[in-house]
Amino acid sequence: MPKPTTFLHRAYGPLKKHLPPGLSAPLRRLTTALVAPLRFAWQSGHFRSSLAARAMSSEGEPLPWYTYPCIRFLEQRSFAGKRVLEFGGGQSSLWWAARADGVTVFEGDRGWLAELERMVPDNVAVHFASAVDAGDCRAAVEGELAARGEDGAKFDIIVIDGLVREAVVPIALERLADDGAIIVDNAEGYGFRELFLGSGLNRVDFHGMVPGVVLEHTTAIYYPEGSFLFRADQPFNDRR
Repeated sequence: MPKPTTFLHRAYGPLKKHLPPGLSAPLRRLTTALVAPLRFAWQSGHFRSSLAARAMSSEGEPLPWYTYPCIRFLEQRSFAGKRVLEFGGGQSSLWWAARADGVTVFEGDRGWLAELERMVPDNVAVHFASAVDAGDCRAAVEGELAARGEDGAKFDIIVIDGLVREAVVPIALERLADDGAIIVDNAEGYGFRELFLGSGLNRVDFHGMVPGVVLEHTTAIYYPEGSFLFRADQPFNDRR
């Protein structure tokens, strides 16, 4: 496979011929040190997300507020015909709505929930559940799912990025499809390691930068053997 070329590669070649001996390599290293972070911020959408205080791509399309390595991994997968259950909604709800068959969102902030209801398309259902009390949170989720005729229903993807985490982890484990996956954002906190002990699920961590955020975080995916996300026949996505 030929090496990728960019404007900088093409410009540097002729310039290198005219530079004094010993200057070419230091100039290249300095340029790399300065340009690489700026290129990442621009191409990933981090720059635009920082200004907007909302996760989005460089084109302004919604992104989940997961780490970039996790987003890139998920972008390579097909979610056609899949059902998503989200605990905590936002830009990710819009992102999933464009890829999955249906998205069920539980949100704990009534003001943000009202805004979400205006933003989401028809294949997204948004509901309120307490983000303060674990008992109220679980009762609201189970009650709403039962009212929708989904008592005992399974979901292909379950996202935990809000509400009372210790209340929704058991729900996620009960509602996960046999070949599905649970995505846990900010996995380094909230006691997730202990909450998933004994679940029998595998885990892979995606550590890195997050849209519009200064510090690195971890998004983890918990999955059973046979999860569709980790099938070996899934394609690679070359984003160079």
